[in-house]
Amino acid sequence: MILGIETSCDETAAAIVVRDQSGNSTIRSNVVRSQLDEHAAFGGVVPELAARAHVTYLDHIIAQACREADLTLADVDAIAVTAGPGLVGGVLVGLTTAKALAAALDKPLLAINHLEAHALTARMTDKAAFPYLLLLVSGGHSQFVLVRGVGDYQRWGTTIDDALGEAFDKVAKLLSLGHPGGPAVEAIAMQGDPKRFKFPRPLLREARLDFSFSGLKTAVRLQAEALAPLSDQDVADIAASFQAAVAEVVSVRASQALERFKAELPQARPLLVVAGGVAANRSIATALANVCETAGATLIVPPIALCTDNGAMVAWAGAERFALGVRDPLDVTARPRWPLDLPDMKVPDVA
Repeated sequence: MILGIETSCDETAAAIVVRDQSGNSTIRSNVVRSQLDEHAAFGGVVPELAARAHVTYLDHIIAQACREADLTLADVDAIAVTAGPGLVGGVLVGLTTAKALAAALDKPLLAINHLEAHALTARMTDKAAFPYLLLLVSGGHSQFVLVRGVGDYQRWGTTIDDALGEAFDKVAKLLSLGHPGGPAVEAIAMQGDPKRFKFPRPLLREARLDFSFSGLKTAVRLQAEALAPLSDQDVADIAASFQAAVAEVVSVRASQALERFKAELPQARPLLVVAGGVAANRSIATALANVCETAGATLIVPPIALCTDNGAMVAWAGAERFALGVRDPLDVTARPRWPLDLPDMKVPDVA
């Protein structure tokens, strides 16, 4: 039974998750407080405001998670917390709180890589078997990762500039659609013509599995400037055309990644797991479903509440590591950057 704490960006979250000896999961509670209202006026997340909100609300969120799970902190077996990557001020709030609880309650501490928490969520929701291909698409990350096991990751491709969620946010801000950008762009795009503007598909002709969205974002800005002042239909058409370009890029890359998966792991069942907030975009989800059907692969998209940042995914990653004998020292440090494929992600042999 693991308490999970998440404060890496603008959600203050805590959850209690149970993992049994067979690897089955039970989410006893999962409390998330969004900070959208605090950051809306600024068109994006302000790190200092995010950290202050975590300080104000985290204790209450943890208490609520315990109440909803009908237990006390003394009942949990360990405390898992995001130790990075993320906005370092926010990460420090969660990590310091977790250390204090672990010390006071004499409970083991599990310092969790936020990306690993996303990577392992499908094992909590769908009992995904290793190995599988992960497409992580969020505000800060866009990458393909081969997931071989807990702590065993190989990055196949990443963004060379903007992450996909970041590109959605910037296009939304350019079009005065508000924050967060992903849902705002998707909503207005439903009223637009995706074929009106032929925006570029960066890197699409290259064999590597990397992404680039900076040039696409620039093309959107130049088109908006050329049409200014924009009518409501102009905004809808630009949003729809941008989203269509993104969906094509992601689907082509996913097709290439699945072909590599089948070539390098011919004995494994091809499985694509999608995680991160952008997984909620229906246009992208439909494109990926079509890719998997063509490739003979299975597509897993966890419920959107578990794709976006939450404490349950942190607790589950902690439970997976705890079951393998992992325990972390109380002097572990916060890490604003922490790639999944670093050697220190490996689970050490435990006698």
